[in-house]
Amino acid sequence: MDRFLIQGGVPLAGRVRVAGAKNAALPILAATLMAEGPCRLDGVPDLRDIRTMLDLLGLLGVRAERQGDGSLVTEVVDRTPCRAPYELVKTMRASICVLGPLLGARGRAEVSFPGGCQIGPRPVDLHLKGLAGLGATVRVEGGYIVAQAAARGPDREIYLGGPFGPTVTGTANVLCAAVLTPGTTVLQAAAMEPEVTDLARFLCAMGARIAGIGGPTLVVEGVTGLRGAAWRVIPDRIEAGTLLTAAVMTGGDVTVTGVDPQALTAPLDLLARMGVTVGRPAPDEVRVAATGRPHPADVVTLPYPGFPTDLQAQFMALLCVAAGNSFVTEKVYPERFIHVAELQRMGARIRKEGPTAMVEGVAELSGCPVMASDLRASAALVVAGLGARGETVVDRVYHIDRGYEAIEVKLRALGARIARENPVREGGGG
Repeated sequence: MDRFLIQGGVPLAGRVRVAGAKNAALPILAATLMAEGPCRLDGVPDLRDIRTMLDLLGLLGVRAERQGDGSLVTEVVDRTPCRAPYELVKTMRASICVLGPLLGARGRAEVSFPGGCQIGPRPVDLHLKGLAGLGATVRVEGGYIVAQAAARGPDREIYLGGPFGPTVTGTANVLCAAVLTPGTTVLQAAAMEPEVTDLARFLCAMGARIAGIGGPTLVVEGVTGLRGAAWRVIPDRIEAGTLLTAAVMTGGDVTVTGVDPQALTAPLDLLARMGVTVGRPAPDEVRVAATGRPHPADVVTLPYPGFPTDLQAQFMALLCVAAGNSFVTEKVYPERFIHVAELQRMGARIRKEGPTAMVEGVAELSGCPVMASDLRASAALVVAGLGARGETVVDRVYHIDRGYEAIEVKLRALGARIARENPVREGGGG
């Protein structure tokens, strides 16, 4: 099992380009189930989660091939399969993204329940409510969500808000089903994340009719079919934010390229409040330069355009060395604090009470063995290790491979002393 060996204390410097957004690519790949003709997708990162989605699409009749230029070409060759099996869905919650496209394109979907999650409960009730609002018959049977499309019904209005804000994957699922549902569908309290916007624009490129893209109300006029299309996936704002926090953690000076600064408004504002110099050398670039310890700051995660929950752990690692006390409140996934215990092993002073953690900044963290537990917690431990004194060993980095393409290679190009190691393979044992 791979692990990272990190020698901390080296300021990062230079330029680094981010990959395409995993959280945009996954629902877009699922949406290719609905295309009549090939789709050509650029910017799809080569990640463990992407490969899992491609395996699932293969079972659902989609042929996918990487081209020499890195693009991905998909084409539906069998339109009969409707079942997404437990064996694959259990390995990646985002597999639920095929639910709406299957229902819209094939009139029936049987998708295994995705199960539990390390970052707390992530129920799919809003997905089911939304699909039922389209007129579908939806039931849970033998651990599977079984949805059957209805004949044409009246125009409809569906509310997608939940106790912790709009549902991102729920919006994606209902939107995909709605574009092939006759009549007009109005989605209220739709998620406004850039990844949802990217999906909506891709659907329009395939021939869907969607108004209000980027806002909380989407008006969908159903069409009878969707054609294949070419599309470039948006840059990964979470990878960009992770690299920026790593730069600041090490007192470095790094320019991240190929990004959309507008999608990073909340994280960049927080970095500026922490005393970091933030600049935009070009329209698709962000530069950060850190001098001295960051200022303390309060962080509250919220749905977009608020501060993203997927950067909470990385910024908490940075606040561990701030010159004062900070508060981190998680309002999207209130139980998403599994990284706290590992940061404490490195000398962080964190006290958690409910959905809030109080972080008392220390002068430096100390490297030690730590265990990755989920995707973003893994990234936080890498960020912490880069700034810590001594060696940090991050075990179980297969978690980080789910969402970051060769992150150690990018960090080494910036001067980091980080290496990937497989003790069993390199030691010759079984």
